[in-house]
Amino acid sequence: MLPAAAIAAVLVAIVSVVSYLVSPDGSGAGTLSMALGGLQNSKSVTLLAQERQQIVTMNAAATTMSVAAKPAVVSPSQIEAQQPQTSSSDTSSGTSSDTTGGTTSDTSGGGVNDAPAASAASPSEAQSIAKSMMSSFGFSPDSQWECLDEVWTKESSWEYDAENPSGAYGIPQSLPASKMASDGPDYMTNATTQIKWGLGYISSTYGTPCDAWAHEVNDGWY
Repeated sequence: MLPAAAIAAVLVAIVSVVSYLVSPDGSGAGTLSMALGGLQNSKSVTLLAQERQQIVTMNAAATTMSVAAKPAVVSPSQIEAQQPQTSSSDTSSGTSSDTTGGTTSDTSGGGVNDAPAASAASPSEAQSIAKSMMSSFGFSPDSQWECLDEVWTKESSWEYDAENPSGAYGIPQSLPASKMASDGPDYMTNATTQIKWGLGYISSTYGTPCDAWAHEVNDGWY
C-alpha cells in the first residue's frame, strides 16, 4: 500500500508543478483539475485500491481464523466428572504392623513372611508352646517361665514375624534370622522352630532363662 501511495503523491506533485509552469497566471488551475481527474483513473490509484481491498480481505480472514482456533475452556468440575471412580477396596492396605515397632507382615498372600495356619501361632499360642518345651531343655517352668516370658515379651512380644531394624527376627530375635535355620527351614514362619532355637540359644549362652533376663535388664539385650 505504501509504494502505491508514494507514487500517487509524486504524480500529484508533478502535475501541480507542471500546471504552474505552463500557466503562471493561474489558468493552470483548470489543467490541474483535469490532471487530478485523470489521476483518479491512473494505474497507481487502481493498484492502491486493489491493495486496500486485499488488506481488508486479509484482516477479515485473520479474525475468522483466530475465533475458530480459540481453544475451548474446560472447567475442573468437567475434568473430575470424566475421571474413573476408585473403589474403596482398591485403596485398602494389605499390611499390618506389630505394636512393638518395626515389624510388618503381609496379609494379602504371597509375602515372604506368610505362614500356614498351623505355624502362624498367635502370641498366646507361642507362649503355650514355649512353656511345654522348657522341660526338654532342662528348664523348670515353675521357676524359669516368668523370666523367659519377660525376655521374649520385651524382645518380640511373642510375635513370630517380629523384626528389629537391626535385622533381628522372630520370637527369640535371632540375628541374623538365618541362624534359626539349624532347627528347621520354616524358621521365618514357624513359631515352634523359632522357640526351639531360642531355648537352645539361652541354654548354651546363659544357662537359664533367668540368667538371660538378668543380662537383658542390665544391658538391654540378651
